[in-house]
Amino acid sequence: MRREPTARQLRLATELRRLREAAGLTAREAAAMLGVGPAQITHIESGLAGVSEKRLRRLASHYACSDEDFIAALTSMATDRTRGWWEEYRGLLPNAFLDLSELEHHSTFLSEVSVVFVPGLLQTEAYARALFSSRVPELTAEELEMRVRHRMARQRITVPYEVLVHEAALRIRVSDRAAWRAQLLRLVELSEAEHVTLRVIPFDLDGFSRASSTMTYAGGPVPKLDTVVRDAPHGSVFIDSEAQLSAYRTRFRKVEAVSLDPIRSGDFIHRLTKEL
Repeated sequence: MRREPTARQLRLATELRRLREAAGLTAREAAAMLGVGPAQITHIESGLAGVSEKRLRRLASHYACSDEDFIAALTSMATDRTRGWWEEYRGLLPNAFLDLSELEHHSTFLSEVSVVFVPGLLQTEAYARALFSSRVPELTAEELEMRVRHRMARQRITVPYEVLVHEAALRIRVSDRAAWRAQLLRLVELSEAEHVTLRVIPFDLDGFSRASSTMTYAGGPVPKLDTVVRDAPHGSVFIDSEAQLSAYRTRFRKVEAVSLDPIRSGDFIHRLTKEL
């Protein structure tokens, strides 16, 4: 039994519960099909217990799920025993930090809208340190360094990454002038990376309100397993219902449509560096 399932383990559990409910079966009926007690299904569907590939495929068959790609993706989630780099921070950082790292690691693509701050995947070390230093209550020196090191480690991703950054995030100085200019130059540099597409949302858009808050859209191995991450006062919130995912896909496309293209965005950021 697991004490604290990860977000990825909980997602698998949620998808199995959704399949059962779509089939119109109770947990007791599903348990009978596997020859186990109802408590075992409850533990699987709450992420407290794992499930073997054999049992997962039997459940999918009983639930009349014929989407082979989806079943294969769930099987991969259930049987993956890889120990990711983020596990070295287990017990040292809040679990939300590790869940986000795990999600990014397994994503097939990432799309992000950032309004107030430069996205973590694009931050310089000085910028990240300034952000964490402003936290209330204050972090200890050890906690601060741990979070900065973790944030820098997250930047090893190589999947396609499209990020829409609002002009506000480019103008708010979270550190001194020199560090801020270095951050802007870093954005220009990263915008030329093969896997990064950077777009700027300028202030001078009439009546624009679609980028009112930060969001990250993480592509799964199949669209059904996509995830949206939203910031909340108590930490990150993972969103995975089909209706909400569809709404956020539409929202991202609308924001993308009115943002500057990558070339003009690079020129825009370069001009900002000249103002410093």
